[in-house]
Amino acid sequence: MKALVTGATGFIGGNLARELWGRGNEVRALVRPGSNCLTIEDTGVERVVGDILDCDSLDRALAGCEAVFHCAAAYTFWSADPCSVWRTNVGGTANVLDRALAAGVSRVVYTSTVSTIGIPRGCQGDESDPLPAGSLHGHYKRSKHEAEKQVMERAERGAPVVVVNPTAPIGPWDVKPTPTGKIVLDFMRRRIPAYLATGLNVVDVADVAEGHILALERGKTGERYILGNQNMTLKELLNRMSQITGIPAPAVRLPYWLVVGAGYLDRAWSQGLRGKEPTIPLEGVLASRKPAYVNCDKAVRELGQPQSPVDGALKKAVEWFTDHGYVNTEKA
Repeated sequence: MKALVTGATGFIGGNLARELWGRGNEVRALVRPGSNCLTIEDTGVERVVGDILDCDSLDRALAGCEAVFHCAAAYTFWSADPCSVWRTNVGGTANVLDRALAAGVSRVVYTSTVSTIGIPRGCQGDESDPLPAGSLHGHYKRSKHEAEKQVMERAERGAPVVVVNPTAPIGPWDVKPTPTGKIVLDFMRRRIPAYLATGLNVVDVADVAEGHILALERGKTGERYILGNQNMTLKELLNRMSQITGIPAPAVRLPYWLVVGAGYLDRAWSQGLRGKEPTIPLEGVLASRKPAYVNCDKAVRELGQPQSPVDGALKKAVEWFTDHGYVNTEKA
């Protein structure tokens, strides 16, 4: 198979591109000029310099491809230019789908997010749960929701698109790192003195990469599949990190209102006065009020999505951050 992976310099896309190439597929990556290509540096993944917002470079990257994995996104809880987040996540997605269809690609797998899954109060969300109006915080989540809507509309018109909704992946090659990877890295740097009473669904990034491939092979057009594994509280995640690293887990639980207030103050100071990214991810804090617990049975049942132990993913993340010099530097 010859496949294009957008976002191959990122966390999920990088792991996916490496896995596809390792299985003997011909893999092409659309790479923006000047991008850090560490995720695919030691592979035979072909690089095409371009951007998902540029149709000419997209056409070059798509030439001869049978499948497309659209993983590229502006994945950030803060941006100095929110319009760029919408251009990338919504406009870029439309470009990729439209040019892929024009090129005659037989299947597209679109990487959405678990944030587009509605979570009923006191329950686990699944693929059938709609999002309540006004429940999304921040430009990233709202733009991904809009992008997924556009993908589904194209699927209804016959576009061969499958949607996957990863939860909180953990593992190696988290170059930036992602917000979830930053929890791991901040813990290793001893920068998490307290915790919030919240929860999330954690999954090995290798299982997410496998889930993408399975979605291509077995997924139904116009369907979405949650690629996740274990629901756990933030406190449980930090305790697991403590067992792996030997670093004490925080014992102090902060009230939600206090962290929200500190987040607004930090944003006003950092963004308004200094023009820099806030230290406290306010959008993440606001979203944490309700645990993001989901049911992953559909992907396991219909795709065969693996459910590797989360502890193994945490160990791999710790080893990768350590081996690549993240812990004692300011790489992220």
